Amino acid sequence: MSKNQKVHRVGIIMNGVTGRMGTNQHLLRSISAIMKQGGVRVGPNEVIMPDPILVGRNAEKLEKLTHISEAKKFTTDLKSVLKDPAYSVYFDAQGTLQRAAAVKAAAAAGKHVYCEKPTAVTTAKALELYHFCKKAGVKNGVVQDKLWLPGLLKVRKLIDAGFFGEILSVRGEFGYWVFEGHKVQPQRPSWNYRKQDGGGIIIDMLCHWRYVLDNLFGAVQSVSCLGATHILERVDENGKKYKCTADDAAYATFELKGGVIAHINSSWCVRVRRDDLVVFQVDGTQGSAVVGLRKCWTQSYENTPRPTWNPDVEQPINFFSNWTEMDDKENYDNAFKIQWEMFLRHIVLNEPFPWTLLEGAKGVQLAELGLKSWKKRAWVDVPKLK
Repeated sequence: MSKNQKVHRVGIIMNGVTGRMGTNQHLLRSISAIMKQGGVRVGPNEVIMPDPILVGRNAEKLEKLTHISEAKKFTTDLKSVLKDPAYSVYFDAQGTLQRAAAVKAAAAAGKHVYCEKPTAVTTAKALELYHFCKKAGVKNGVVQDKLWLPGLLKVRKLIDAGFFGEILSVRGEFGYWVFEGHKVQPQRPSWNYRKQDGGGIIIDMLCHWRYVLDNLFGAVQSVSCLGATHILERVDENGKKYKCTADDAAYATFELKGGVIAHINSSWCVRVRRDDLVVFQVDGTQGSAVVGLRKCWTQSYENTPRPTWNPDVEQPINFFSNWTEMDDKENYDNAFKIQWEMFLRHIVLNEPFPWTLLEGAKGVQLAELGLKSWKKRAWVDVPKLK
C-alpha cells in the first residue's frame, strides 16, 4: 500500500460468522477477499479498507477463523464492542430469531447496520427494525446477493437489450436433497427444519424470490403458495433425532406488475436433474432464456422450433440444440462481495444503496403472506409497505 494513499478504515463488527454462510460468503469470500485485494479502490490513490472484529459465543471457533482469514480480532462480548467508537458498522449473520435485538442494540449505539435476511420472522418486526434504524439516523442495508449472480446479471443484460420482447412468464426450480442424517450427514443446520427456531423454506426462500422478481421482472402483486413438510424426522448436529415442524418445500405462484406470471418451486426434498441448483426460465414474445447460477442459454424467435404433438413416434427434435449459451466474457466477482463493496462505498462516500431494511421487510412480508396463502388455501394480495 502506497504511503501517499488515502485509506478510509471502516471498523466492522461481524456477528454470527461462525455459521456456514457467515464464514464462507461474508468473511472469507467478501471481507477477507477485499482486504487481500488491498481494499475497495475509490480513486487513483484512495481506498476503503475493512477492519473487522469477529463476534460470537464460541471463542474457540472465532479464534480458528482468525487463522484462516484476514480478520485477526475477536470477542465474545458484543455489548462491549458496540461501545467501541473504532467500529462504525454492525453486521449480523446470526439465526433469524436472534437478529432483531442485536440490530436494535447496534443502531441504538450509533452503528450502521448491514444484515442477512430474513431480517425477522414477521413483517411487523422487520418494519420495526427499518424504522428503528431510520429514527436512529444510521445507514442500513440487507443482503440481496442473488441480484449479482452471473446468471441473473446476464438476464438483466438481455432485458435491457429488449431480447425478450414482452416478458410473459418466469418459471423457477430451486433445491436439492438435504440428507436427513440417519445415514448421510445433512448439509444444512437442524434449526432450518424447526418452526419454533425460525426455520422453514418459505420464510427462507420467498425473501429471495421477492427481491429477484421485484428487481428483474416486476413488483409482486399477489401470491398463491402451498407448503409441505415432506420429511417428518431428521437428525441434529449431536446425532439426536428430532421432529420436523417447519416446511421443507414450497410451491408458489406470483402475479407481477405488468401481467407477468411467475412460478417457483423451492424444495430441500428434490433430486436435481437440471443445469444447476436453481434454474429460471424466462419466456417472452421474442425470445426465451434459461439461466442458472452462472450460465445462461437463449433461444430467439427465429431459432424457435415448430413441434407437433405425436406420442406414437420418437421425438424428431432435439430441444436442446436450438439454444445458444450466452458468453459475454465478463469476469464476474462473488455476489456477496460485490454488495459488500457497494455498502462500504455507501458508508464512506454516501453513494446510493437502495437495498435497505425496508427491502428486507418486503421479503419477510412475501414469506408471511405465502404462509397465510397456504393456511387459507387462497390467493393473497401483497400491499405496499411504507
